[in-house]
Amino acid sequence: MEFITKLSADISGTVWGWPSIFPLMVALLLVTGLFITVVLRFIQIRRLKHSFDVIRGKYDDPSHDGDLSHFQALTTALSATVGIGNIAGVATALHYGGPGALFWMWVTAIFGMGLKYAECTLAIKYRVILPDGSASGGPMYYIEKGLGKSWKPLAVFFAVCAVISSFGSGNSIQAFTVADQMRSDLGVPTWLTGILSAGLVAMVILGGIKRIGNVTSKLVPYMASIYIAGGLLVLFMNFSTIPGVVTEIFTSAFKPAAQIGGFAGGTFIFMLTWGVKRGLFSNESGQGSAPIAHAAAKTDEPVREGVVAMMGPMIDTLIICSITGLVILSTGVWKDKKNETLDINAQNSISVIVDDGLVQIDGGLRDADKFTGIISVEGGRFLGVHMVRNHSIVDAARILSSSGDGFTGTMEVTTGDIHLNDLDGLKLSGMMAQNGSPLTAWAFKEGLRPIMGEYGYLIITLGVLLFGISTAISWSYYGDRAIVYLAGPKYVLPYKLVFVVMNFLGAIFSLEIVWNFGDSALGLMALPNLIALVFLSKNVRSMTNEYFSREHKPLK
Repeated sequence: MEFITKLSADISGTVWGWPSIFPLMVALLLVTGLFITVVLRFIQIRRLKHSFDVIRGKYDDPSHDGDLSHFQALTTALSATVGIGNIAGVATALHYGGPGALFWMWVTAIFGMGLKYAECTLAIKYRVILPDGSASGGPMYYIEKGLGKSWKPLAVFFAVCAVISSFGSGNSIQAFTVADQMRSDLGVPTWLTGILSAGLVAMVILGGIKRIGNVTSKLVPYMASIYIAGGLLVLFMNFSTIPGVVTEIFTSAFKPAAQIGGFAGGTFIFMLTWGVKRGLFSNESGQGSAPIAHAAAKTDEPVREGVVAMMGPMIDTLIICSITGLVILSTGVWKDKKNETLDINAQNSISVIVDDGLVQIDGGLRDADKFTGIISVEGGRFLGVHMVRNHSIVDAARILSSSGDGFTGTMEVTTGDIHLNDLDGLKLSGMMAQNGSPLTAWAFKEGLRPIMGEYGYLIITLGVLLFGISTAISWSYYGDRAIVYLAGPKYVLPYKLVFVVMNFLGAIFSLEIVWNFGDSALGLMALPNLIALVFLSKNVRSMTNEYFSREHKPLK
Protein backbone atom coordinates (compact mmCIF):
# COMPACT_ATOMS: atom_id res chain seq x y z
CA MET A 1 0.00 0.00 0.00
CA GLU A 2 2.87 2.39 0.84
CA PHE A 3 4.51 1.67 -2.53
CA ILE A 4 1.24 2.22 -4.44
CA THR A 5 0.63 5.47 -2.55
CA LYS A 6 4.08 6.84 -3.41
CA LEU A 7 3.89 5.70 -7.03
CA SER A 8 0.47 7.29 -7.58
CA ALA A 9 1.68 10.55 -6.00
CA ASP A 10 4.82 10.62 -8.17
CA ILE A 11 2.87 10.09 -11.39
CA SER A 12 0.24 12.68 -10.49
CA GLY A 13 2.96 15.15 -9.49
CA THR A 14 4.69 14.70 -12.85
CA VAL A 15 1.51 15.16 -14.88
CA TRP A 16 0.17 18.15 -12.93
CA GLY A 17 3.24 19.65 -11.29
CA TRP A 18 5.87 19.90 -14.03
CA PRO A 19 7.50 22.31 -14.33
CA SER A 20 6.90 23.73 -10.88
CA ILE A 21 7.14 27.33 -12.05
CA PHE A 22 3.94 26.89 -14.13
CA PRO A 23 2.61 23.37 -14.69
CA LEU A 24 2.41 22.44 -18.38
CA MET A 25 -0.98 20.72 -18.09
CA VAL A 26 -2.57 23.78 -16.49
CA ALA A 27 -1.10 26.05 -19.16
CA LEU A 28 -2.33 23.81 -21.99
CA LEU A 29 -5.89 23.76 -20.68
CA LEU A 30 -6.12 27.52 -20.17
CA VAL A 31 -4.33 28.51 -23.39
CA THR A 32 -6.24 26.01 -25.57
CA GLY A 33 -9.54 27.09 -24.03
CA LEU A 34 -8.78 30.74 -24.73
CA PHE A 35 -7.61 29.92 -28.27
CA ILE A 36 -10.77 27.96 -29.17
CA THR A 37 -12.98 30.65 -27.60
CA VAL A 38 -11.36 33.36 -29.73
CA VAL A 39 -11.36 31.26 -32.95
CA LEU A 40 -15.10 30.55 -32.53
CA ARG A 41 -15.83 34.15 -31.48
CA PHE A 42 -17.27 33.31 -28.06
CA ILE A 43 -19.80 30.84 -29.39
CA GLN A 44 -20.65 29.80 -25.83
CA ILE A 45 -22.34 33.19 -25.43
CA ARG A 46 -23.56 33.90 -28.97
CA ARG A 47 -25.43 30.63 -29.50
CA LEU A 48 -26.74 29.89 -26.02
CA LYS A 49 -30.42 30.29 -27.04
CA HIS A 50 -30.04 27.82 -29.91
CA SER A 51 -28.56 25.37 -27.44
CA PHE A 52 -31.70 25.52 -25.27
CA ASP A 53 -33.91 24.97 -28.33
CA VAL A 54 -32.03 21.84 -29.38
CA ILE A 55 -32.05 20.39 -25.86
CA ARG A 56 -35.83 20.88 -25.68
CA GLY A 57 -36.15 18.50 -28.63
CA LYS A 58 -37.26 21.01 -31.29
CA TYR A 59 -34.91 19.44 -33.84
CA ASP A 60 -35.02 15.75 -32.80
CA ASP A 61 -35.51 13.34 -35.70
CA PRO A 62 -35.78 9.60 -34.81
CA SER A 63 -34.74 8.64 -38.35
CA HIS A 64 -31.24 10.00 -37.90
CA ASP A 65 -28.31 7.70 -37.16
CA GLY A 66 -27.35 7.31 -33.53
CA ASP A 67 -28.56 5.76 -30.30
CA LEU A 68 -29.71 8.66 -28.09
CA SER A 69 -31.80 11.82 -28.35
CA HIS A 70 -30.03 15.17 -27.83
CA PHE A 71 -31.38 15.30 -24.29
CA GLN A 72 -30.30 11.72 -23.50
CA ALA A 73 -26.83 12.37 -24.91
CA LEU A 74 -26.54 15.46 -22.71
CA THR A 75 -27.77 13.66 -19.58
CA THR A 76 -25.46 10.71 -20.25
CA ALA A 77 -22.52 13.09 -20.53
CA LEU A 78 -23.76 15.08 -17.52
CA SER A 79 -24.15 11.91 -15.46
CA ALA A 80 -20.42 11.44 -15.91
CA THR A 81 -19.68 15.04 -14.93
CA VAL A 82 -22.45 16.12 -12.53
CA GLY A 83 -21.63 14.14 -9.47
CA ILE A 84 -18.52 13.45 -7.46
CA GLY A 85 -16.67 16.36 -9.03
CA ASN A 86 -19.42 18.70 -7.85
CA ILE A 87 -19.58 17.25 -4.35
CA ALA A 88 -16.12 15.93 -3.50
CA GLY A 89 -14.05 17.67 -6.18
CA VAL A 90 -15.07 21.19 -5.18
CA ALA A 91 -14.46 20.37 -1.52
CA THR A 92 -10.99 19.03 -2.31
CA ALA A 93 -10.13 22.15 -4.35
CA LEU A 94 -11.20 24.44 -1.50
CA HIS A 95 -9.43 22.29 1.11
CA TYR A 96 -6.10 22.50 -0.69
CA GLY A 97 -6.42 25.71 -2.71
CA GLY A 98 -8.70 27.90 -0.62
CA PRO A 99 -11.52 30.16 -1.92
CA GLY A 100 -9.47 31.34 -4.92
CA ALA A 101 -9.56 27.85 -6.41
CA LEU A 102 -13.29 28.31 -7.09
CA PHE A 103 -12.52 31.33 -9.29
CA TRP A 104 -10.21 29.23 -11.45
CA MET A 105 -12.86 26.54 -11.67
CA TRP A 106 -15.14 29.22 -13.14
CA VAL A 107 -12.49 30.23 -15.67
CA THR A 108 -12.02 26.59 -16.64
CA ALA A 109 -15.79 26.27 -17.16
CA ILE A 110 -16.14 29.37 -19.36
CA PHE A 111 -13.31 28.27 -21.63
CA GLY A 112 -14.57 24.72 -21.24
CA MET A 113 -17.88 25.57 -22.91
CA GLY A 114 -15.97 26.44 -26.07
CA LEU A 115 -13.80 23.34 -25.80
CA LYS A 116 -16.83 21.10 -25.26
CA TYR A 117 -18.58 22.61 -28.28
CA ALA A 118 -15.55 22.00 -30.50
CA GLU A 119 -14.82 18.45 -29.40
CA CYS A 120 -18.44 17.27 -29.57
CA THR A 121 -19.00 18.84 -33.00
CA LEU A 122 -15.96 16.93 -34.23
CA ALA A 123 -17.22 13.75 -32.54
CA ILE A 124 -20.40 13.72 -34.67
CA LYS A 125 -18.55 14.74 -37.83
CA TYR A 126 -16.05 11.88 -37.66
CA ARG A 127 -18.01 9.16 -35.86
CA VAL A 128 -18.55 5.70 -37.37
CA ILE A 129 -21.72 3.62 -37.44
CA LEU A 130 -20.89 0.02 -36.53
CA PRO A 131 -22.44 -3.05 -38.23
CA ASP A 132 -24.92 -3.46 -35.36
CA GLY A 133 -26.20 0.08 -35.98
CA SER A 134 -24.62 1.63 -32.89
CA ALA A 135 -22.49 4.77 -33.13
CA SER A 136 -18.89 5.03 -32.00
CA GLY A 137 -17.01 8.30 -31.87
CA GLY A 138 -14.72 10.52 -29.88
CA PRO A 139 -11.23 12.00 -30.06
CA MET A 140 -9.63 8.75 -31.24
CA TYR A 141 -11.77 8.94 -34.38
CA TYR A 142 -11.43 12.64 -35.13
CA ILE A 143 -7.69 12.52 -34.51
CA GLU A 144 -7.23 9.69 -37.03
CA LYS A 145 -9.87 10.73 -39.59
CA GLY A 146 -9.59 14.50 -39.19
CA LEU A 147 -5.80 14.83 -38.99
CA GLY A 148 -4.91 11.82 -41.12
CA LYS A 149 -3.48 8.32 -40.74
CA SER A 150 -0.05 9.61 -39.73
CA TRP A 151 -1.67 10.85 -36.49
CA LYS A 152 -3.04 7.43 -35.56
CA PRO A 153 -0.41 6.83 -32.82
CA LEU A 154 -1.81 9.89 -31.02
CA ALA A 155 -5.33 8.50 -31.44
CA VAL A 156 -4.22 5.16 -30.00
CA PHE A 157 -2.52 6.96 -27.10
CA PHE A 158 -5.77 8.80 -26.35
CA ALA A 159 -7.81 5.59 -26.46
CA VAL A 160 -5.41 3.82 -24.10
CA CYS A 161 -5.57 6.76 -21.69
CA ALA A 162 -9.36 6.77 -21.98
CA VAL A 163 -9.48 3.14 -20.86
CA ILE A 164 -7.15 3.87 -17.95
CA SER A 165 -9.08 7.00 -17.01
CA SER A 166 -12.36 5.07 -17.10
CA PHE A 167 -10.91 2.85 -14.39
CA GLY A 168 -9.63 5.86 -12.41
CA SER A 169 -11.45 9.20 -12.49
CA GLY A 170 -14.61 7.67 -13.94
CA ASN A 171 -14.86 4.64 -11.69
CA SER A 172 -12.50 4.18 -8.73
CA ILE A 173 -12.93 7.76 -7.51
CA GLN A 174 -16.70 7.39 -7.68
CA ALA A 175 -16.64 4.14 -5.74
CA PHE A 176 -14.23 5.54 -3.15
CA THR A 177 -16.35 8.63 -2.54
CA VAL A 178 -19.54 6.60 -2.21
CA ALA A 179 -17.85 4.22 0.24
CA ASP A 180 -16.22 7.08 2.17
CA GLN A 181 -19.53 8.90 2.52
CA MET A 182 -21.44 5.78 3.59
CA ARG A 183 -18.72 5.04 6.16
CA SER A 184 -18.66 8.62 7.44
CA ASP A 185 -22.45 9.08 7.69
CA LEU A 186 -23.91 5.62 8.26
CA GLY A 187 -20.96 3.53 9.49
CA VAL A 188 -21.24 1.09 6.57
CA PRO A 189 -17.96 -0.85 5.99
CA THR A 190 -16.26 0.26 2.77
CA TRP A 191 -15.95 -3.30 1.48
CA LEU A 192 -19.72 -3.79 1.78
CA THR A 193 -20.45 -0.54 -0.09
CA GLY A 194 -17.92 -1.64 -2.71
CA ILE A 195 -19.75 -4.93 -3.31
CA LEU A 196 -23.15 -3.22 -3.60
CA SER A 197 -21.83 -0.43 -5.84
CA ALA A 198 -20.04 -2.85 -8.16
CA GLY A 199 -23.18 -5.00 -8.36
CA LEU A 200 -25.42 -2.08 -9.32
CA VAL A 201 -22.95 -0.84 -11.92
CA ALA A 202 -22.70 -4.33 -13.44
CA MET A 203 -26.49 -4.64 -13.71
CA VAL A 204 -26.71 -1.48 -15.83
CA ILE A 205 -23.56 -1.48 -17.98
CA LEU A 206 -24.08 -5.02 -19.22
CA GLY A 207 -27.27 -3.74 -20.87
CA GLY A 208 -25.47 -1.39 -23.28
CA ILE A 209 -25.70 2.32 -24.08
CA LYS A 210 -29.49 2.43 -24.55
CA ARG A 211 -30.05 1.14 -21.02
CA ILE A 212 -27.38 3.57 -19.77
CA GLY A 213 -29.15 6.45 -21.55
CA ASN A 214 -32.56 5.45 -20.15
CA VAL A 215 -31.21 5.28 -16.59
CA THR A 216 -29.20 8.52 -16.69
CA SER A 217 -31.94 10.56 -18.40
CA LYS A 218 -34.22 9.79 -15.44
CA LEU A 219 -31.69 9.75 -12.61
CA VAL A 220 -29.59 12.86 -13.28
CA PRO A 221 -32.26 15.59 -13.63
CA TYR A 222 -34.12 14.61 -10.45
CA MET A 223 -31.01 14.17 -8.31
CA ALA A 224 -29.46 17.38 -9.61
CA SER A 225 -32.71 19.24 -8.81
CA ILE A 226 -32.73 17.95 -5.21
CA TYR A 227 -29.08 18.84 -4.75
CA ILE A 228 -29.45 22.33 -6.23
CA ALA A 229 -32.58 23.02 -4.15
CA GLY A 230 -30.80 22.00 -0.94
CA GLY A 231 -27.77 24.14 -1.78
CA LEU A 232 -29.86 27.19 -2.63
CA LEU A 233 -31.73 26.80 0.63
CA VAL A 234 -28.43 26.88 2.56
CA LEU A 235 -27.33 29.98 0.65
CA PHE A 236 -30.67 31.69 1.31
CA MET A 237 -30.27 31.02 5.04
CA ASN A 238 -26.69 32.33 4.95
CA PHE A 239 -27.41 35.18 2.56
CA SER A 240 -25.70 37.82 4.71
CA THR A 241 -22.35 36.03 4.34
CA ILE A 242 -22.46 35.72 0.53
CA PRO A 243 -21.04 39.18 -0.37
CA GLY A 244 -18.02 38.59 1.88
CA VAL A 245 -17.51 35.09 0.49
CA VAL A 246 -17.63 36.30 -3.13
CA THR A 247 -15.16 39.07 -2.30
CA GLU A 248 -12.82 36.51 -0.74
CA ILE A 249 -13.06 34.27 -3.82
CA PHE A 250 -11.93 37.07 -6.13
CA THR A 251 -9.29 38.56 -3.84
CA SER A 252 -7.70 35.20 -3.07
CA ALA A 253 -7.77 34.10 -6.75
CA PHE A 254 -4.47 35.93 -7.24
CA LYS A 255 -3.35 36.11 -3.62
CA PRO A 256 -4.03 32.77 -1.87
CA ALA A 257 -5.71 32.66 1.52
CA ALA A 258 -3.43 32.65 4.54
CA GLN A 259 -4.51 29.20 5.69
CA ILE A 260 -5.11 26.33 3.32
CA GLY A 261 -5.59 22.70 4.23
CA GLY A 262 -4.45 23.20 7.80
CA PHE A 263 -1.03 24.57 6.79
CA ALA A 264 -0.19 28.19 6.12
CA GLY A 265 0.55 29.94 2.89
CA GLY A 266 -0.25 28.04 -0.29
CA THR A 267 1.34 29.57 -3.40
CA PHE A 268 -0.55 31.07 -6.34
CA ILE A 269 0.52 28.28 -8.70
CA PHE A 270 -0.55 25.66 -6.17
CA MET A 271 -3.99 27.25 -5.80
CA LEU A 272 -4.34 27.76 -9.57
CA THR A 273 -3.44 24.13 -10.25
CA TRP A 274 -6.05 22.84 -7.81
CA GLY A 275 -8.73 25.09 -9.31
CA VAL A 276 -7.99 24.06 -12.91
CA LYS A 277 -7.47 20.39 -12.02
CA ARG A 278 -10.74 20.12 -10.14
CA GLY A 279 -12.51 22.24 -12.76
CA LEU A 280 -11.43 19.76 -15.41
CA PHE A 281 -12.43 16.83 -13.22
CA SER A 282 -15.82 18.43 -12.69
CA ASN A 283 -16.82 19.33 -16.27
CA GLU A 284 -14.31 17.23 -18.30
CA SER A 285 -13.88 20.03 -20.85
CA GLY A 286 -10.94 19.31 -23.13
CA GLN A 287 -10.50 15.87 -21.64
CA GLY A 288 -12.17 14.15 -24.57
CA SER A 289 -14.57 11.97 -22.59
CA ALA A 290 -17.90 13.75 -23.25
CA PRO A 291 -17.51 13.59 -27.06
CA ILE A 292 -17.71 9.81 -26.77
CA ALA A 293 -21.21 10.11 -25.25
CA HIS A 294 -22.35 12.88 -27.57
CA ALA A 295 -21.19 10.88 -30.61
CA ALA A 296 -24.14 8.54 -29.91
CA ALA A 297 -26.71 11.31 -30.45
CA LYS A 298 -29.40 10.92 -33.14
CA THR A 299 -28.49 13.77 -35.48
CA ASP A 300 -26.92 14.42 -38.84
CA GLU A 301 -25.85 17.94 -37.82
CA PRO A 302 -22.50 17.97 -35.94
CA VAL A 303 -22.89 21.61 -34.87
CA ARG A 304 -26.32 20.90 -33.40
CA GLU A 305 -24.83 18.41 -30.96
CA GLY A 306 -21.94 20.78 -30.28
CA VAL A 307 -24.28 23.49 -28.98
CA VAL A 308 -25.97 20.89 -26.78
CA ALA A 309 -22.64 19.77 -25.36
CA MET A 310 -21.46 23.24 -24.46
CA MET A 311 -24.27 23.45 -21.90
CA GLY A 312 -22.48 20.82 -19.83
CA PRO A 313 -19.80 23.04 -18.21
CA MET A 314 -22.39 25.77 -17.56
CA ILE A 315 -24.76 23.40 -15.73
CA ASP A 316 -22.02 21.42 -14.07
CA THR A 317 -19.46 24.00 -12.96
CA LEU A 318 -20.92 27.50 -13.25
CA ILE A 319 -24.15 26.46 -11.51
CA ILE A 320 -23.76 23.26 -9.44
CA CYS A 321 -20.08 23.59 -8.46
CA SER A 322 -20.64 27.24 -7.56
CA ILE A 323 -23.49 26.25 -5.25
CA THR A 324 -21.31 23.63 -3.56
CA GLY A 325 -18.39 26.03 -3.18
CA LEU A 326 -20.54 28.84 -1.80
CA VAL A 327 -22.22 26.46 0.68
CA ILE A 328 -18.83 25.29 1.99
CA LEU A 329 -17.41 28.81 2.20
CA SER A 330 -20.53 30.50 3.62
CA THR A 331 -20.81 27.98 6.45
CA GLY A 332 -17.09 28.37 7.23
CA VAL A 333 -16.43 24.65 7.62
CA TRP A 334 -13.61 24.63 5.03
CA LYS A 335 -11.19 25.99 7.64
CA ASP A 336 -12.66 24.29 10.71
CA LYS A 337 -12.07 20.90 12.27
CA LYS A 338 -14.54 18.42 13.73
CA ASN A 339 -14.23 15.68 16.33
CA GLU A 340 -13.82 12.32 14.66
CA THR A 341 -12.65 8.81 15.51
CA LEU A 342 -11.11 6.70 12.73
CA ASP A 343 -9.46 3.32 12.43
CA ILE A 344 -5.70 3.55 12.03
CA ASN A 345 -5.27 1.87 8.66
CA ALA A 346 -3.87 2.55 5.22
CA GLN A 347 -7.22 3.63 3.81
CA ASN A 348 -7.59 6.54 6.24
CA SER A 349 -4.13 7.88 5.32
CA ILE A 350 -2.94 8.92 8.77
CA SER A 351 0.65 10.22 8.88
CA VAL A 352 3.02 11.08 11.72
CA ILE A 353 5.28 14.17 11.63
CA VAL A 354 7.83 15.56 14.03
CA ASP A 355 6.62 18.12 16.55
CA ASP A 356 9.11 20.91 15.85
CA GLY A 357 6.71 23.79 15.26
CA LEU A 358 7.33 23.77 11.51
CA VAL A 359 4.32 24.79 9.44
CA GLN A 360 4.25 23.44 5.90
CA ILE A 361 3.59 25.16 2.59
CA ASP A 362 1.63 23.89 -0.42
CA GLY A 363 -0.38 21.37 1.57
CA GLY A 364 2.40 18.79 1.33
CA LEU A 365 4.64 16.94 3.73
CA ARG A 366 8.34 16.63 3.01
CA ASP A 367 10.07 13.38 3.84
CA ALA A 368 12.28 15.32 6.28
CA ASP A 369 9.20 16.18 8.34
CA LYS A 370 7.93 12.62 8.58
CA PHE A 371 8.69 10.86 11.83
CA THR A 372 10.67 7.63 12.03
CA GLY A 373 11.01 5.79 15.31
CA ILE A 374 9.01 4.48 18.27
CA ILE A 375 6.10 6.39 19.81
CA SER A 376 5.35 5.70 23.46
CA VAL A 377 1.64 6.01 24.21
CA GLU A 378 0.28 6.28 27.77
CA GLY A 379 -3.49 6.30 28.22
CA GLY A 380 -3.89 7.42 24.63
CA ARG A 381 -1.52 10.37 24.99
CA PHE A 382 1.89 10.80 23.34
CA LEU A 383 4.62 13.43 23.01
CA GLY A 384 7.09 14.55 20.35
CA VAL A 385 4.94 14.00 17.25
CA HIS A 386 1.79 15.21 15.50
CA MET A 387 -0.80 13.02 13.83
CA VAL A 388 -1.80 14.31 10.39
CA ARG A 389 -4.87 13.59 8.29
CA ASN A 390 -6.01 15.40 5.16
CA HIS A 391 -2.74 17.35 5.27
CA SER A 392 -3.78 18.93 8.55
CA ILE A 393 -2.58 18.36 12.11
CA VAL A 394 -5.09 16.49 14.28
CA ASP A 395 -5.73 18.59 17.40
CA ALA A 396 -6.21 16.95 20.81
CA ALA A 397 -5.21 13.62 19.25
CA ARG A 398 -5.59 10.40 21.24
CA ILE A 399 -4.88 6.76 20.40
CA LEU A 400 -7.71 4.47 21.44
CA SER A 401 -7.81 0.71 21.81
CA SER A 402 -10.48 -1.44 20.16
CA SER A 403 -12.56 -1.12 23.35
CA GLY A 404 -12.52 2.68 23.11
CA ASP A 405 -10.19 3.21 26.08
CA GLY A 406 -6.92 5.13 25.90
CA PHE A 407 -4.21 2.87 24.44
CA THR A 408 -1.02 2.18 26.39
CA GLY A 409 1.96 0.75 24.54
CA THR A 410 4.30 1.55 21.66
CA MET A 411 3.81 2.24 17.96
CA GLU A 412 6.52 1.80 15.33
CA VAL A 413 6.63 4.46 12.60
CA THR A 414 8.72 4.65 9.41
CA THR A 415 8.77 7.88 7.35
CA GLY A 416 5.42 8.88 8.74
CA ASP A 417 3.63 5.55 8.26
CA ILE A 418 2.43 3.60 11.29
CA HIS A 419 3.27 -0.11 11.18
CA LEU A 420 0.00 -1.94 11.54
CA ASN A 421 1.46 -5.25 12.72
CA ASP A 422 -0.27 -6.32 15.93
CA LEU A 423 -2.13 -3.00 16.07
CA ASP A 424 -5.45 -4.11 14.62
CA GLY A 425 -8.36 -2.23 16.14
CA LEU A 426 -6.46 0.91 17.16
CA LYS A 427 -8.23 4.18 16.47
CA LEU A 428 -7.23 7.83 16.25
CA SER A 429 -9.51 10.35 17.93
CA GLY A 430 -9.29 14.13 17.71
CA MET A 431 -10.24 17.32 15.91
CA MET A 432 -9.68 16.73 12.19
CA ALA A 433 -9.99 18.85 9.05
CA GLN A 434 -12.44 17.40 6.56
CA ASN A 435 -11.90 16.82 2.86
CA GLY A 436 -13.87 15.47 -0.11
CA SER A 437 -17.55 14.62 0.23
CA PRO A 438 -17.48 14.54 4.08
CA LEU A 439 -16.54 18.25 3.99
CA THR A 440 -19.51 19.05 1.71
CA ALA A 441 -21.81 16.91 3.87
CA TRP A 442 -20.64 18.80 6.97
CA ALA A 443 -21.38 22.13 5.24
CA PHE A 444 -24.92 21.02 4.31
CA LYS A 445 -25.49 19.67 7.81
CA GLU A 446 -24.49 22.97 9.41
CA GLY A 447 -26.31 25.06 6.81
CA LEU A 448 -29.58 23.14 7.09
CA ARG A 449 -29.43 22.58 10.85
CA PRO A 450 -32.23 25.11 11.62
CA ILE A 451 -34.60 23.17 9.33
CA MET A 452 -33.37 19.57 9.32
CA GLY A 453 -31.52 19.37 12.61
CA GLU A 454 -28.76 16.77 12.38
CA TYR A 455 -29.97 15.32 9.09
CA GLY A 456 -29.02 17.92 6.47
CA TYR A 457 -26.06 15.77 5.44
CA LEU A 458 -28.45 13.14 4.04
CA ILE A 459 -28.81 15.22 0.86
CA ILE A 460 -25.10 14.65 0.25
CA THR A 461 -25.31 10.99 1.24
CA LEU A 462 -28.06 10.41 -1.30
CA GLY A 463 -26.38 12.61 -3.90
CA VAL A 464 -23.02 10.85 -3.57
CA LEU A 465 -24.68 7.45 -3.81
CA LEU A 466 -26.70 8.22 -6.95
CA PHE A 467 -24.19 10.53 -8.63
CA GLY A 468 -21.28 8.20 -7.96
CA ILE A 469 -23.04 5.19 -9.44
CA SER A 470 -24.45 7.11 -12.43
CA THR A 471 -20.99 8.56 -13.19
CA ALA A 472 -19.40 5.13 -13.15
CA ILE A 473 -22.18 3.84 -15.41
CA SER A 474 -21.54 6.54 -18.00
CA TRP A 475 -17.77 6.24 -17.82
CA SER A 476 -18.01 2.53 -18.58
CA TYR A 477 -19.38 3.53 -21.96
CA TYR A 478 -16.40 5.82 -22.60
CA GLY A 479 -13.96 2.99 -21.94
CA ASP A 480 -16.21 0.64 -23.92
CA ARG A 481 -15.92 2.81 -27.06
CA ALA A 482 -12.16 3.17 -26.60
CA ILE A 483 -11.86 -0.62 -26.43
CA VAL A 484 -13.93 -0.93 -29.63
CA TYR A 485 -11.49 1.45 -31.35
CA LEU A 486 -8.40 -0.35 -30.05
CA ALA A 487 -9.38 -4.00 -30.30
CA GLY A 488 -12.90 -4.43 -31.61
CA PRO A 489 -16.34 -5.19 -30.08
CA LYS A 490 -15.44 -8.70 -28.89
CA TYR A 491 -13.25 -7.27 -26.10
CA VAL A 492 -16.00 -5.08 -24.64
CA LEU A 493 -17.33 -7.73 -22.26
CA PRO A 494 -13.89 -8.49 -20.70
CA TYR A 495 -13.38 -4.73 -20.31
CA LYS A 496 -16.70 -4.38 -18.49
CA LEU A 497 -15.82 -7.19 -16.10
CA VAL A 498 -12.50 -5.51 -15.23
CA PHE A 499 -14.39 -2.22 -14.84
CA VAL A 500 -16.67 -3.79 -12.23
CA VAL A 501 -13.66 -5.18 -10.32
CA MET A 502 -11.99 -1.74 -10.35
CA ASN A 503 -15.18 -0.25 -8.94
CA PHE A 504 -14.88 -2.53 -5.93
CA LEU A 505 -11.13 -1.86 -5.48
CA GLY A 506 -11.72 1.90 -5.58
CA ALA A 507 -14.04 1.57 -2.60
CA ILE A 508 -11.37 -0.02 -0.39
CA PHE A 509 -8.25 1.99 -1.35
CA SER A 510 -7.17 5.26 0.29
CA LEU A 511 -8.14 8.78 -0.79
CA GLU A 512 -4.61 9.70 -1.94
CA ILE A 513 -4.18 6.60 -4.10
CA VAL A 514 -7.56 6.87 -5.79
CA TRP A 515 -7.44 10.62 -6.50
CA ASN A 516 -3.79 10.58 -7.66
CA PHE A 517 -4.54 7.70 -10.02
CA GLY A 518 -7.60 9.48 -11.38
CA ASP A 519 -5.83 12.83 -11.78
CA SER A 520 -2.92 11.24 -13.64
CA ALA A 521 -5.13 9.45 -16.15
CA LEU A 522 -7.29 12.55 -16.58
CA GLY A 523 -4.30 14.72 -17.48
CA LEU A 524 -2.78 12.17 -19.86
CA MET A 525 -6.15 11.76 -21.58
CA ALA A 526 -6.54 15.52 -22.09
CA LEU A 527 -3.12 16.03 -23.68
CA PRO A 528 -3.71 14.38 -27.11
CA ASN A 529 -7.24 15.78 -27.27
CA LEU A 530 -6.07 19.38 -26.74
CA ILE A 531 -3.45 18.98 -29.46
CA ALA A 532 -6.11 17.71 -31.88
CA LEU A 533 -8.51 20.56 -31.04
CA VAL A 534 -5.89 23.17 -31.93
CA PHE A 535 -5.12 21.56 -35.30
CA LEU A 536 -8.80 20.95 -36.13
CA SER A 537 -10.06 24.37 -34.98
CA LYS A 538 -10.37 25.63 -38.57
CA ASN A 539 -12.59 22.66 -39.41
CA VAL A 540 -14.85 23.49 -36.49
CA ARG A 541 -15.05 27.14 -37.49
CA SER A 542 -15.97 26.20 -41.07
CA MET A 543 -18.71 23.80 -39.91
CA THR A 544 -20.02 26.44 -37.51
CA ASN A 545 -20.21 29.17 -40.16
CA GLU A 546 -21.87 26.82 -42.66
CA TYR A 547 -24.48 25.59 -40.16
CA PHE A 548 -25.56 29.01 -38.91
CA SER A 549 -25.68 30.39 -42.45
CA ARG A 550 -28.70 28.14 -43.05
CA GLU A 551 -32.22 28.55 -41.68
CA HIS A 552 -33.12 25.86 -39.15
CA LYS A 553 -36.81 25.14 -38.78
CA PRO A 554 -37.94 23.07 -35.76
CA LEU A 555 -39.40 19.64 -36.47
CA LYS A 556 -41.88 20.05 -33.61
